[in-house]
Amino acid sequence: MRQITALLLVVWIAAGLLVPPAEGAELKSATVAAFDRYIRVTEARMEDDLREGHFFFVDRFPDNRRHAIDAQLLRGMVDIQRIQTLEKGRTIPIPSGMIHHWVGVIFVPNATLPQVRAVLEDYDEHEKFYKPDVRRSKLLERNGNESKTYLQLYKKSMVTVLLNANFDNTDTQFSSTRAQTKSHSSRIAEIANQGKPDEHELPVGMDHGYMWRLYVYWRIEEKLGGVYLQIEVVALTRKFPLMIGWLINPLIENIPRSTISSLLVNTRRAVVGRNTPAASSVALSARLGSQTVPSGGRTTRPSTLNLGSRP
Repeated sequence: MRQITALLLVVWIAAGLLVPPAEGAELKSATVAAFDRYIRVTEARMEDDLREGHFFFVDRFPDNRRHAIDAQLLRGMVDIQRIQTLEKGRTIPIPSGMIHHWVGVIFVPNATLPQVRAVLEDYDEHEKFYKPDVRRSKLLERNGNESKTYLQLYKKSMVTVLLNANFDNTDTQFSSTRAQTKSHSSRIAEIANQGKPDEHELPVGMDHGYMWRLYVYWRIEEKLGGVYLQIEVVALTRKFPLMIGWLINPLIENIPRSTISSLLVNTRRAVVGRNTPAASSVALSARLGSQTVPSGGRTTRPSTLNLGSRP
C-alpha cells in the first residue's frame, strides 16, 4: 500500500495531469542529483525526529496546535500538510524539476497495528482497495523485512495518464506498537497509446514528466484504542512553464490534498471492513467519510523544515 499511496499521490500531484505538456521532458542528471540531495536532508530530519521523540510530523508542533489536531483525528477527520525541507535556511534548488512534499495522518479506531499493516502489505489486493486509480498491483518478491512491488496507476482528467511503477520497500518494527515502512520507486515508465494495438512504454526519463521519482514513508502507532497512520510523500515531476504557473500552482495545492485524504480514508475503510461485522462496517464507514481537518490541513504556504548540512 505504501507504494500505492505513494504512486497515486504523485500522479495527482503532477499537475501535468490537467495540463498536457506540448512536448516531452527529459530527466536530467542534475535534476536527479538535486532530488537525491533533498531526500538525504529530509531523511536526516526524520532520524532527528525519532531521536527527539517526534514520531509523527505533528509532534513537532506546539502543544495547543497538536492537541487541536489530535482532537480532530479522534473525531474521524484527516490532517494534511504541504511541507518543504530547507537546508541551512535555504531552499534546495531542483533544476528542471519540481518537488512535491506532503504529509497526512488519520486515526483508525478499534484497530491494532498488525491489522493495519496487514492491509498495507496486501499488495495483490490494492487494485481492489483503490480502484480505479490502481489498475494492477502485485507483490513481486519478499525477503525478510524487504520487498519489491509493482503498481499500474491510472488517472483521467483532461489527459489520461497510465504509469508502470516498481518499488523497493523496507519495513522497520520499532516496538510492539510502532512501525515504519519506507518505499521508493526503482522504475517508473509512462505508457503511451493506452488501449490501442500499439500501446507501449516510453523510455524511462524520456516522457512527459508526470512522475519521475517517488518516495513514500509510512509511520504507524497503536494507542488510544486504535491506530494512528501517517504517510509522508516526496515526489519529483517536471517543471512547468511560467506561462501556465497561474493555473498549475493552485492545482499543486489542492489536488494532492484531496488525493491523500482519499487514500488515507480508503485505507481506514479497508481495515474496518476486514475487522468489523458487515452491518457495523457499513455504518462505521459512512461515519468515517472523507472528512478533512479544516485548520491543520489548510496551509496557504508550505511548512518549512530548516536543517543543517549533512555528510
